Amino acid sequence: MAFLFNKFQEAVKTLAKNPMFARDPRHLQFEADVNRLFLYTSYYRLGKNAEEKDAEEIIDLAGKASVAEQQNQVQENVHYQLTNMCRAMDGILRPDVTNDPSKDPSETHSYSRRSGLSFAVGGAASANKQSAAIPATRPITRAELSNKFRDHFGYTLDIRPSGIPHKDAGQGLFLSGEANVGAVLAIYPGVIYSPAYYRYIPGYPRIDACNNYLITRYDGTIIDAKPWSLGGEARELWDGSCLVGHNAVPPKGSENNSDRVWRMLSKPLEKNMRENFGEVLERRNPLAFGHFANHPPKGSSPNVMICPYDFPLSEKDMRVYIPNITFGGEEPIKMKRFGSFYFKSGSSDNQAGDSLVLKTLILVSTRSIRDEELFLNYRYSNSKRRPEWYSPVDEEEDKRRWS
Repeated sequence: MAFLFNKFQEAVKTLAKNPMFARDPRHLQFEADVNRLFLYTSYYRLGKNAEEKDAEEIIDLAGKASVAEQQNQVQENVHYQLTNMCRAMDGILRPDVTNDPSKDPSETHSYSRRSGLSFAVGGAASANKQSAAIPATRPITRAELSNKFRDHFGYTLDIRPSGIPHKDAGQGLFLSGEANVGAVLAIYPGVIYSPAYYRYIPGYPRIDACNNYLITRYDGTIIDAKPWSLGGEARELWDGSCLVGHNAVPPKGSENNSDRVWRMLSKPLEKNMRENFGEVLERRNPLAFGHFANHPPKGSSPNVMICPYDFPLSEKDMRVYIPNITFGGEEPIKMKRFGSFYFKSGSSDNQAGDSLVLKTLILVSTRSIRDEELFLNYRYSNSKRRPEWYSPVDEEEDKRRWS
């Protein structure tokens, strides 16, 4: 397998220069990332018994298939892994329930309270979510579930002080065990904001002034992991209630005149209508720690990369293990972009029968990893001031990503 992986790594370097890719810098970087994810996740799916001809066929496809076709295959590869992971966790937390409903660990519990998110935005969660029935699970701790997950897949995640030698490193994300290249290692949890709801993000427009747990997909979707924090110790109705703890006012002295003007003209909106935010989620999820991955220190390389994953909401049995909720509900909204601004442009084109999705992000390994801290290239824009600890992995990638 080491020989095959070397062939894939060479293919990653070669195909990134392929003239078939778009010439628009930002789209070029997007296509290069899709191409890498196609190779990595396909390599993982080949398995330990892969033959050289299988690897060569995938490399050949990577050079010929359209970006859309590669995207679809990446989605399928990732979904395949997550399906197995969700089934394994169900087997740990709710054993025998599928085969014999009478062996349900206990009766379902009713959970009813005003949504914490409703306090944050000035509204209230819908009544049907407030009284959601929560299937009972085995009373094991998050740490116990994590250990059992490692027994199944050979690895799990730990949160502990980062090994990066700077004062702002804080907590780091560590892989405990061993994972192959292309493995799904973590999910980026939290509240999902489409461009239509940017102005509801706490602290808008300076949303990153007091929140280091925001991440943006290429399609403009923002995920705020701050309210998820470390998760919890139960399966429960989660509505982003920790949003009330957001400090929406930047620290004194951190604003310039331009910031103050923006803050006066672009105040965050308050949500007054009733919205359906809460979802029953497994807060002990051992994968829901993507937001703790640090940027690699100078001289080190990232060992994971971001992968957009559109989780199909039709997969009801898996939903509890996808640690995200969508602000504003899950009805798609058509948007148009003008410069730095997004505007609603009529109703969605979603056709009857189309599956709604959660626009999430996961972390995929870019090489074999064993008992290491996970590093993710943050790709901060080089057009703005960056933290002193930030050492670019690839200045050209940073420039293309935000061009």
